[in-house]
Amino acid sequence: MFENKTILIGISGGIAAYKMASLVSALTKTNANVEVIMTKNACQFISPLTFETLTGNKCYVDTFDRTFKFDVEHISLAKKADVFLIAPATANVIAKAACGIADDMLTTTFLAAKCPKLVAPAMNTAMYENPVTRDNLAKLAHYGVTVIDPASGRLACGDTGAGKMPEPEDLFACLEKVIGREKDLAGKKVLVTAGATRESMDPVRFITNHSSGKMGFAIAKEAMMRGAEVTLVKAATTAKVPKFVDVVEVASAQDMFEAVAERAAETDIVIKAAAVADYTPADYSDQKIKKKDGDLSIPLKRTQDILKWLGEHKREGQFLCGFSMETQNMVENSMAKLEKKNADMIVANNLKEAGSGFGTDTNAVTFITRAGAEPQPLVSKEEVARLIFDKILELSKNRD
Repeated sequence: MFENKTILIGISGGIAAYKMASLVSALTKTNANVEVIMTKNACQFISPLTFETLTGNKCYVDTFDRTFKFDVEHISLAKKADVFLIAPATANVIAKAACGIADDMLTTTFLAAKCPKLVAPAMNTAMYENPVTRDNLAKLAHYGVTVIDPASGRLACGDTGAGKMPEPEDLFACLEKVIGREKDLAGKKVLVTAGATRESMDPVRFITNHSSGKMGFAIAKEAMMRGAEVTLVKAATTAKVPKFVDVVEVASAQDMFEAVAERAAETDIVIKAAAVADYTPADYSDQKIKKKDGDLSIPLKRTQDILKWLGEHKREGQFLCGFSMETQNMVENSMAKLEKKNADMIVANNLKEAGSGFGTDTNAVTFITRAGAEPQPLVSKEEVARLIFDKILELSKNRD
């Protein structure tokens, strides 16, 4: 994701500076070139040697450091950076950046950089809520700098409120969003369904399946990173919900149908990755069904076929992608589903194939289109999501 990218990290003098070692370590593991600039105050909280060890690059502090070969370092760093993040960003650094003050290595490089820039405010709640700070953050946003909202909680000073620097994994996600992918879905609205629906028979019991939501979440995240406005309609899941998407929580197949039907008309791409129950109990008991001697039969009725409904109501230019999970005759059954549901593509996989199916981190899928079947290799679900959108864009371009 960040391979061959240069990520510039600015660290100013807040207690959260120590957390940046975790972020820098995570970024270097992606084969990114990570460069770190610290203010002199930041060095009071964590040593530059820490970042030099993690990145293999010199950590810059002094604009006029003569221990390395002469170069206009703040300009050369600014030119090669693909993204610039200041975290933690103190009220002082935010004020200087907003006013164009460049009096140290960090602020000078920040002013010179033309790449996407982000700041993660970290300070006492009163400082963060001060109108001057709010104005400075608004000014940065006006100039195109992404301001990452701070977290709330107990601060180092003992106060409780907004002002905590987001955790390193959250900052990592912000960088993913900005430079993780080419923005070839910018301006598009994408709707993704994920997870396992639950069909209740009484207040205690329900019928469901083993879907974790991993595949649907990977698709939603990929669409978000490629610049789309993403709505994620999710049922029961065990995977971690992706950030920067609009999440709609549902429970049953009927709930999911209503949520999808309400939003489908305004969507450019619909991807139905959820494992939706085909049947639901015909009757629901308000009280727990008590155990009795002998067997128990539960009458079932068909649920609304969401993909079929979407195919029947597909507007011109809309792309509809469904999923199929088969244990036999995968291609034949998926081809029939493509035609019957009026879909543009079916992503098919075989539950019996090693590394595929529910709960795994990998998948080996086959793209089913009207041109035929295209088997894909066994790769991570994140890579499958990338391949899905590559194929959708290819088919959409050909259709145009």
